Amino acid sequence: MSGKPIGYWEFFAANVHISGDAPLYARFAEGVAGNEEIQALARNARPGQPPANILFAAVHFLLLRGADDPLRRYYPNLNGGARVEGEDPFPHFAAFCERHRDALLPLIRSRVTNTNEVGRSAVLHAGLREAAREGGEPLHLIEIGPSAGLNMIWDRYRVRYHRGAETFETGNPGARLTLDCELRGDKTPPLGPTPRIASRVGLELNPVDLSNADDRDWLRALVWPDQTGRFAKLEAALEIYKGASPEIRVGDALALLPDALARVPADEPVCVYHTFVTYQFSEEMRRAFYDLLTVAGLRRKVWCLSNEGRFDNNTNPLVLWRYHDGAQEERLLANTQPHGAWIEWMA
Repeated sequence: MSGKPIGYWEFFAANVHISGDAPLYARFAEGVAGNEEIQALARNARPGQPPANILFAAVHFLLLRGADDPLRRYYPNLNGGARVEGEDPFPHFAAFCERHRDALLPLIRSRVTNTNEVGRSAVLHAGLREAAREGGEPLHLIEIGPSAGLNMIWDRYRVRYHRGAETFETGNPGARLTLDCELRGDKTPPLGPTPRIASRVGLELNPVDLSNADDRDWLRALVWPDQTGRFAKLEAALEIYKGASPEIRVGDALALLPDALARVPADEPVCVYHTFVTYQFSEEMRRAFYDLLTVAGLRRKVWCLSNEGRFDNNTNPLVLWRYHDGAQEERLLANTQPHGAWIEWMA
């Protein structure tokens, strides 16, 4: 006799427990799993958007904007990193949702999960070095779904890899932001000089306008409140971004990609890359994306660096694809933590 199928909210809570260091959202999800009224509220999210992430970010957004509510004391990022132990925060969360329903609804209905986790640049440093080693320099880069574009300027950050007492540094030595990343396994990612970049462009359906205070606060709201270190990295990256402002073209990435590829000289290396984007694609969109790369590879070599979560086994592989003459070649470079906290280099 089979057990009852696990529901969406139970699944979300279980995955948060596995990923670790997010007890607040794990408890909220457990509570929402038994609360039909809050589930109904979350179902107002736009099609294709994860209801839990949108709901939790909407609540967080109002708290960041100064909502005076007992729920605030359970958010470590709003309380100097302090965590409340031995108390159940969910009743306060449920009460907040009821009291602020009118303010939450427009956020849930309009916003999307365009998280821009800058810690993933520690993984991109390794993957794009490998793409440059294989394809040559200078690289032309096209990011699919860059959100605010903070990972488009990955080469403006320094990375510090740690394995026990060993430390390996790479990237910009004068950077104002250093990303610390644990090394797992016995292999070391590519180090040395940062690859030269010929051009970079992002293709984004819902770009974050960093000149807009609402968009900046929504970006902050998408960070999970237990993970206070992520807020510090985000703020530093926002400052660095002011002096960079890479080009982001607005629209459907699949519609924009052929032109972006065509603008790159056919004799120069191009790498398309994406981090935690295509998991939101439908199966038809994924097939269309791969077909576009295959077609582009008929006239030139195209590399694609992918760092996407596989939720069936909680791994986050870093994969480098090469498209050429109608063929696809796949190389597993590494396994990674979703926010770039660790990397296990395997290439």
